[in-house]
Amino acid sequence: MSRVSGSRVSAPSLNSGRVFTGTYGVWVAAAVVLVVLPQIFSSGLGLTTLSLMGMMIIFALSYNMLLGQTGLLSFGHAVFFGLGGFITVHMMNLVEADHVPLPLVVFPLIGGISGLVFGIIFGAVATRRAGTAFAMITLGIAELVASSALILRHAFGGEEGISTDRTDLVQPFGITFGPQLQVYYLIAAWCLASMAAMYALARTPFGRMCNAVRDNPERVRFIGYNTQTVRFMSFSLSGFFAGIAGGLIAINFELMSSTQLGAAQSGSVILMTYIGGVGEFIGPIIGAVLVTYLQVTLSDVTDVWELYFGLLFIGMVMFVPGGIAGLLMQQRPLLQGRQLHRVLPYYGLALLPGLAAILGLSLVIEMTNQLTVHASDGPAMVFFYVPFNANAPLPWLIAVILLAGGTWLFLCAARTTGHAYREALSAARMRRETA
Repeated sequence: MSRVSGSRVSAPSLNSGRVFTGTYGVWVAAAVVLVVLPQIFSSGLGLTTLSLMGMMIIFALSYNMLLGQTGLLSFGHAVFFGLGGFITVHMMNLVEADHVPLPLVVFPLIGGISGLVFGIIFGAVATRRAGTAFAMITLGIAELVASSALILRHAFGGEEGISTDRTDLVQPFGITFGPQLQVYYLIAAWCLASMAAMYALARTPFGRMCNAVRDNPERVRFIGYNTQTVRFMSFSLSGFFAGIAGGLIAINFELMSSTQLGAAQSGSVILMTYIGGVGEFIGPIIGAVLVTYLQVTLSDVTDVWELYFGLLFIGMVMFVPGGIAGLLMQQRPLLQGRQLHRVLPYYGLALLPGLAAILGLSLVIEMTNQLTVHASDGPAMVFFYVPFNANAPLPWLIAVILLAGGTWLFLCAARTTGHAYREALSAARMRRETA
């Protein structure tokens, strides 16, 4: 038995400890963060935002099972999200009416099973094709379900939706789930369990086969696997987790409407996944947190917040196709080679003109919005607590200078930063080779 520094701990034991720390330490840290967060953001808005982030994390990760892991671009993923929520609401009302002793904590699983069933039904059709054909089929399914939601008023409640009351269900241990804090912890528990399950699933042989279908489906068929079966299983399982998120939405808001299974919701999850990054497991988590936060804050600041999301999405796809997570992962070799300090000043150099260009663009958008949509309110407006007249030439001149000058300086700084990054990366590689 090999020993380390005269101790009785063997080398295999040390390796097992590292594996345990690397595998489970992150999840323990995530659990601690989820427990502590509501103590920091304890206001009503803070708890509501945190709850919404938890649900959107599950939703975005379920979509990434299709796009990031299997290479399937779906335009109708909100179908499983919405149907899971609707069936959860109906089951809550049915259980309450029949006085069935079923606790609230299991109802997200009902949403997940509903998403799985519809995933099997729709997946049997959609996964017969891949690529653009698959995307168009999912779009057709989404439109079919969304239009049916307005026709089948008894099942979907029409434009008013279906409501419920979570406090009317059985209350084990005196937990009523009336306060938002209790609902948050329910969402956090399901969020952590769903994240762990999807992460574990991605590391199974099935998850690796999904990656193979994404990267080279012809070779997968050549070695004897049925790519349609792999796509079907991935599609169905992603519907299961999307249904869990829908069930949590139904519990949190106690209301489900047809908008939650429409095109806007499907577009929102695509936005989250792409902005966060489809290449890393943490990418959709980052995207869900960021997009949810921006939706909550920007919607209170401007009524054209959706335009900013569109511009953000275009910019990320064009210039940062790996998303935020991909951008962060590019710094890993520099961090391992202790060369990150060489490029940090260049990042700051590029950030300042970039922020100036964004400020100029925002000023142009808000002044245009004031003079067109809000023309009846007059040209007087406030931007970042600064009052001014949108008809005056000086604000437009400042906006153009910030936008044009900031963009030009950012492009120049980006070229310099790219050169500095390549030099630092080469130095990091040489350091690792000589170590």
